Amino acid sequence: MSLNLSRRQALSSVAGLGAVSAVAAPRLAWSQDAASDDAALVEAVDAYVKRAMAAFPDQPAVSVALVRDGQTLLTRGYGLRRMGHAERVDEHTLFAIASNTKSVTAAGLAILVDEGKVKWDEPVRTYLPGFTLSDPYVGEQITVRDTLSHRAGFGLGAGDLLFWPNSDRTRAEVVAQAAFVPIKDGFRSGYAYCNLMFVVAGAVLEAVSGQTWEAFVQTQIFDRLGMTETVPLTTLADPAKSALPHARVGPPLRTHGPMVQIADSIAEVWNWDSAAAAGGVCTTPVDWAKWMRMRLAMGALPDGTRLFSEVVAKEMWKPNIIISSSEGPTAAMPARAIASTYAMGYQVQDYRGERYISHGGGSPGGISATVLLPGRKTAFSIFTNAEEGRLLGALRSGIADLCLGSRRYGPDFDWIADARRKADEDEPKAVAAAAAIDAKQAAGAKPSQPLAAYAGTWRDPWYGDIVIEPRGRGRSQSLWLSFSHTPALKGPLEPYDGETFRTRFADKREEDLLITFVLGADGKATATMKALSPDADFSYDYQDLRLTRV
Repeated sequence: MSLNLSRRQALSSVAGLGAVSAVAAPRLAWSQDAASDDAALVEAVDAYVKRAMAAFPDQPAVSVALVRDGQTLLTRGYGLRRMGHAERVDEHTLFAIASNTKSVTAAGLAILVDEGKVKWDEPVRTYLPGFTLSDPYVGEQITVRDTLSHRAGFGLGAGDLLFWPNSDRTRAEVVAQAAFVPIKDGFRSGYAYCNLMFVVAGAVLEAVSGQTWEAFVQTQIFDRLGMTETVPLTTLADPAKSALPHARVGPPLRTHGPMVQIADSIAEVWNWDSAAAAGGVCTTPVDWAKWMRMRLAMGALPDGTRLFSEVVAKEMWKPNIIISSSEGPTAAMPARAIASTYAMGYQVQDYRGERYISHGGGSPGGISATVLLPGRKTAFSIFTNAEEGRLLGALRSGIADLCLGSRRYGPDFDWIADARRKADEDEPKAVAAAAAIDAKQAAGAKPSQPLAAYAGTWRDPWYGDIVIEPRGRGRSQSLWLSFSHTPALKGPLEPYDGETFRTRFADKREEDLLITFVLGADGKATATMKALSPDADFSYDYQDLRLTRV
């Protein structure tokens, strides 16, 4: 389990936060009926965000949008575009919203469903002839609905190395390589977050509409909503108008240590043009408020026209797979859902007796969340330019409680204090984990073969080639590892323990790995990988690689 509140948890709703201990909340500056008073709610949310940022002073910026009853109540930025500089974020600052994009892709397909050009339950190969997957049965049966529901049977984050970190692959190449990514579980038997199938969903949209994904969502969605500040690709985000990415890159491990700026543009660390349908959008609080108002209106636009019908709007919120279930909230776990499910581009669950529809987004240097409370005709979003998952969780749950008037449901819970306590516990755990990694390497057995014996071109069926080169001679000889399609994943390869080696990538923004070799007496050689850190992001799906020397 991750030591820190990881991207996988940031992508989950409040149900994924796990056990928490009750913390008495200080008295908030709002009355018990503030949830029914717009001005009081805005004041309470503003005060809450400021208090949360004070508790997490390393967070450069947060932006919030709040809508209710068809009106935008709040769009506001807090903090700095980049640490150490004076430029402040505001309601017009661009943020990478990563997987919040998935609801845009679902909406694009909904438009085509209304036009009779796509059916939710039609096989993908109807629209992409020749499409297949590593399990031929799944390749034949998988439908458009399945691609949007994380239920195809892939493991968590399977195939993400095709485009994460920034890759040189095209969109068509990503879809083609999907045919070789291993499927681990039963088709439609369980939930596992899968960006790759959203890339396939985007390919369906392109094939049917005759437009690129970005052209379609720009003209058919953003333009119609008046989202003039939004761009569909991170490569289109002007750095001068963007909240720039920040993160902790160690020591002791990635996601820990001091907060630093990690790029001078969003695209430098988050170029997902080849996977745009899964996470390409950059937007502002002002524009995303327009999106949330439309979603609460079930597709209706202010001018009386519709982006999509109420029928497909309801279908996109219909649960398709169970994520988790429990006996419900307790005093120690006030956010625990009875049932958390995934629909199409949104997670749907119960929260304090209300229907809670949400999604998160996680990119290098930024995490975000969108929450819709249809029963209250209320929605809000939180965008950030750092990877402070504990802070995002506190904001998401705390603002939801403010919107609902949580005192009606029992004792207040101080999400900020609880998040701060957990964050303070994370660092010593990371230090201990790093020390254990270093100690194991120091005590590790020597490789059984000369270093040159591990060199060569190593090929995985879905990723492609990873090259290991010998450098130097004699006692000064070393190894250098390079992922052929991922420029950032290059660096020295060091003996770790016997036939296991570790990387030290030159780009400290990336997660190091362990590679274990099996050198057969017959000359055949294979290797497997896994992330070095127990806190590594799930999109570093090294564990799915099955390498053979060629």
